[in-house]
Amino acid sequence: MFLSRLSTYGSFVRVSHSVFALPFALAGALLAARQTPLTWRVGVWILVAMVAARSAAMGFNRLADARLDALNPRTASRELPRGVMTAREATVFVTFASAVFIAAAWRLNPICLALSPVALAIVFWYSLAKRYTTWTQLFLGLAMAVAPVGGWLAVGGRAGWEPWLLAAAIGLWVGGFDVLYACQDLDFDRAHGLRSIPVRFGVPASLAISRVMHVAAVACLVALAWVAPLGAVYLLGVALVGAMLVYEQSLVRADDLSQVKRAFDLNGYVGILYLVTLVLALYGPWKS
Repeated sequence: MFLSRLSTYGSFVRVSHSVFALPFALAGALLAARQTPLTWRVGVWILVAMVAARSAAMGFNRLADARLDALNPRTASRELPRGVMTAREATVFVTFASAVFIAAAWRLNPICLALSPVALAIVFWYSLAKRYTTWTQLFLGLAMAVAPVGGWLAVGGRAGWEPWLLAAAIGLWVGGFDVLYACQDLDFDRAHGLRSIPVRFGVPASLAISRVMHVAAVACLVALAWVAPLGAVYLLGVALVGAMLVYEQSLVRADDLSQVKRAFDLNGYVGILYLVTLVLALYGPWKS
């Protein structure tokens, strides 16, 4: 019974999708560690903070969209519409995850604690944005862009371009693939008065917007190589990230959205590849 409920909660917040933001939070921390040493204690609390914040944000999203999810055939099988989790359970979960995030921020440093409510407000706002603005997908990008800045601040990084370039990169990358993802709900969103980039501009233009965002994301990662600097190994890894994004974009066409889910799933590997690239650039044997 316990394992079944644990599985339900894990599915409710898609714990596996933490691989989108977590590598970039760790990347921000590793870059800051070149100025201030990164301890195991800080690393653990960054991990706790990231998983808690993302879980709270996803849980809030599921609560806010429960009625709409029940109406949409693509999302009707989620936990709240199916009744395998109650709204009360979800509310308690979101509250608990938010409290864990704030506690983790407190354990990191006073700046992280002071900014923790702001971070929660940003990640929660995305769930409501589609009711008020066309630029919903950009707000998801903003919510994810918090991760590398948070990692940088958690370690005690000082002023520099590094966290902002990383934040721009992850924001453009995540916003770009969320534009692709939103294309599959175009008809549903229009029918229910919801707003998004695809609703405003249509699928062909939205695909073009997504591609421009991904090109800009790679440009930010390249710019980081110059600012840091990070060397040839890093640039090779960024080239591989760019190739993955090109392949992701190739899967989705205006007249065929059947591969959107496959394209979305590829993004889990993008963050991991980038983190491995950065670790090799910072700590590989050629650095000795």
